[in-house]
Amino acid sequence: MKKNHLLSLLAGLSLCAASCGGPTAETDAVIPRPASVEKCSGACRLASPLALSFDAPAEVADALTAYLRTTPLAVRTDDPQASDGYLRLTVAASPELPASEEGYVLSVLPEGVSVASRGEAGLFYGIQTLLQLQEQFGDRIPAQRITDSPRFSYRGMHLDEARHFFGKEFVKKQLRMMASLKLNRFHWHLTDGAGWRIEIDRYPELTELAAWRPIEGWQPWLDAGRPYCRRDDPNAYGGFYTKDDIREVVAYADSLHITVIPEIEMPGHSEEVLAVYPHLSCAGKPHVYDDFCIGNDATFEFLENVLEEVMELFPSEYIHVGGDEATKKGWPTCPKCRARMQREGLKDVDELQSYAVHRLEAFLNARGRRLLGWDEILQGGLAPNAAVMSWRGESGGREAAASGHPVVMVPGSYCYLDKYQGNPSTEPEALEGSVPLPKTYMYEPAPQDMPGRERVLGVQANLWTERIATPEYAEYMLYPRVFAVAEIAWSAPELKDYEDFRRRALMRIDAVRAKGYNTFDLAGSVRGERPESLEEVRHLAVGCPVTYASEWYEGYPADGPGSLTDGKLGSWTYGYRWLGFLNTDVEATVDLGAVKPIREVKADFLQWRSAFIGLPKRVEIAVSADGERFTVLGGEENDLPFDDPKLQCRAFGWTGEAEARYVRCHAFSHGHPGGWLFIDEIIVN
Repeated sequence: MKKNHLLSLLAGLSLCAASCGGPTAETDAVIPRPASVEKCSGACRLASPLALSFDAPAEVADALTAYLRTTPLAVRTDDPQASDGYLRLTVAASPELPASEEGYVLSVLPEGVSVASRGEAGLFYGIQTLLQLQEQFGDRIPAQRITDSPRFSYRGMHLDEARHFFGKEFVKKQLRMMASLKLNRFHWHLTDGAGWRIEIDRYPELTELAAWRPIEGWQPWLDAGRPYCRRDDPNAYGGFYTKDDIREVVAYADSLHITVIPEIEMPGHSEEVLAVYPHLSCAGKPHVYDDFCIGNDATFEFLENVLEEVMELFPSEYIHVGGDEATKKGWPTCPKCRARMQREGLKDVDELQSYAVHRLEAFLNARGRRLLGWDEILQGGLAPNAAVMSWRGESGGREAAASGHPVVMVPGSYCYLDKYQGNPSTEPEALEGSVPLPKTYMYEPAPQDMPGRERVLGVQANLWTERIATPEYAEYMLYPRVFAVAEIAWSAPELKDYEDFRRRALMRIDAVRAKGYNTFDLAGSVRGERPESLEEVRHLAVGCPVTYASEWYEGYPADGPGSLTDGKLGSWTYGYRWLGFLNTDVEATVDLGAVKPIREVKADFLQWRSAFIGLPKRVEIAVSADGERFTVLGGEENDLPFDDPKLQCRAFGWTGEAEARYVRCHAFSHGHPGGWLFIDEIIVN
């Protein structure tokens, strides 16, 4: 860099610092929230066009000039020496600038705007902040100095196109949104049982047959036995990306400083491959198992050939190989798998999966790439250079980080955006569970007490599309929750303030809707969790002991034996404060400690068809003075069909006049094998 240009940069930064005060109350609507905002006197009236000048390498100037011409920020390059109405972009190694090449200093002064950074990415992100300020304030932006840099290097968004195919224009639209939010990793889930979405020259049947199904809806397709059809079938539903499509998307993402990470699912979730290449299954025929046969050398020949073509298309350091939810059902009895286990000295099927992951990692490492997988790749021993994406809570991420492995945190209870974000009874159908905006926003990926927290690369928002069939609904589920993930990933945790974030999110929603994005109705929604779960309920049975005629399922214990009399009602997520029972009645008896007059006994139950949770067939209330002889006071029948798709939370019980020490609530199972009953509290008044 020429000396006079560097001196000019430093002088501009000093001038801005001198004319600006200390941090003030946040009034801008920028998301993610910048590290430091200093308000200055006056405002900058953006000229149209702005005189654009660079002090940066030619390739940086060319790339950013091309990008700026696609934005509402009008620029001209014919008079870069203009004294006012300018936009100056500078790359420098000044100590005045953030150390990260993604960091920047944005100075908005009455005479013009300057962005300075140590690298092109920082200039790009400074431009994103300027564009958000322009959206908010128009052509008259309050003078200010913003110093900013990211918390995490990995700031991601995931899209599942295996269940439903949306096409490259939709993907490019979401990449633009990602860039505006300073997200830099697009995790593209391209293969799964419901469809193969990437052209592979060596295996044309993957896109002639495995990419298509004769039933549009994912659940009906599942219920029908997961059939596939050929591309030319008149009922064919699906699609795939050609190699030229992939190259176009990857290049477009690169222009927005986004790395595309492909996911090729293995060894489970692979029934679409096994439908067209059944010799890769332990059964040797389709529609039996979901997993590749790990004992078969042809499996690794196939996977390596596919990965070779994938790596030709995607320059990303990481290649995601899935690794989640392998059923492993065929492996224990498969002669080839058993022979592999004996040869390799593997004691169980978890170690067999680990063998596959190790082998694929060595293949990728030899080609300069790294393996990324879901936290199940920890089972049986983690490959030495693998990175873990922790989705089943945080324990997998904590374990991997503590052992020195890179980690991306994506726990489903915070980052899975296919779950409900409002009242499930009034929202479109989603995956069971609730992840409202405040819950996502308050997530902390690398808390101070986490061993190996420095190994956390970042955080990611995941959108699975089992029940999300249209582009409009996908956006509805993404936004504004992706705004929250972007702020978690970029901004320092001490800056988090949900009320301020919500204010900015509401303003940002208006801006992105004007650009044609669909969003959740944040302004009109009930805020947060199920309202009944936010305050404790007082009643006669609070703190009283409970005895059970049948055991609850160990995976859904709520808070243990006292859960039904702790005064706490369940959320919209059945895994929180709900006591779960599998294939059995619920019969619980509360001891009030003495005979007391009672007027009401009731309990809440859930129905959630997609999770096979049903309301009880009948609830019966009985009372006793001695715990031996019970009198049935009454009951209530359920009239809601088990296949009703909407979440329902209903109270069943009795009202009247009685006296009792012991109160028994008997909820009769709905009778569907594999079905659940969930109860949150027995309320006695």
